[in-house]
Amino acid sequence: MPLHTVEPQRLYRQIADQLRALISKGEFQVGARLPAERELSSQLGVSRPSVREALIALEVEGWVEVRTGSGVYVLDRSHRAATPVAPTEWGPLELIRARRVVEGETAALAATLGKRKDVDALDRAIESMRAMADRKLMPLDGDRAFHVAVVEACGNAVLSETIQGFWDSRRGRIFTRLGGYFETVSSWRAAIAEHEVVRDAIAAHDADAARIAMHAHMDRAHQRFSASWRRAKAA
Repeated sequence: MPLHTVEPQRLYRQIADQLRALISKGEFQVGARLPAERELSSQLGVSRPSVREALIALEVEGWVEVRTGSGVYVLDRSHRAATPVAPTEWGPLELIRARRVVEGETAALAATLGKRKDVDALDRAIESMRAMADRKLMPLDGDRAFHVAVVEACGNAVLSETIQGFWDSRRGRIFTRLGGYFETVSSWRAAIAEHEVVRDAIAAHDADAARIAMHAHMDRAHQRFSASWRRAKAA
């Protein structure tokens, strides 16, 4: 009997597979509204963030439509080609929690080891973010430059590549779709202010404050992406 490679499956994909199977079997008819995230998380015994990641994956694949202020509805797939999400794509909310763990420590290390040139790089990144936000554009390049500058101050190539990999995963289809609901000029201005607190702690060589500031930034990012659909694009 031929054997096939067994790959660990991300939790949100397991949830999406169950919901997809129920839709395919007609348990949820075209046009029907799916149960609320809270109800699904209770029935499945998983967290609401994992359910949200699964629903966004299904939307990216064309199975459902998220209607802000209303709910998640099943789409007619009779004339739709399948566009599956890559099995290697991380769930955005899970990614943010992982970044909190690692980047809290890189911020603390940057505060200990960072030099003037590193703080200057943080300043340039923040200015880039502010300029893009002023033009009502998503300041993704400046955001990436900021987090890369923090880890570059640590002088560790493994950490640098890890953080860059984390950040670049943000450009995945699920993260991009989720961000489309909750990222606004207002939310980016809030994020820029959070970056400034991290920068100030690193410039002051206060490792504890830098760690706390980065944790707070990641916690608030997680909150922004976990907000009620009724609040989407409200800011």
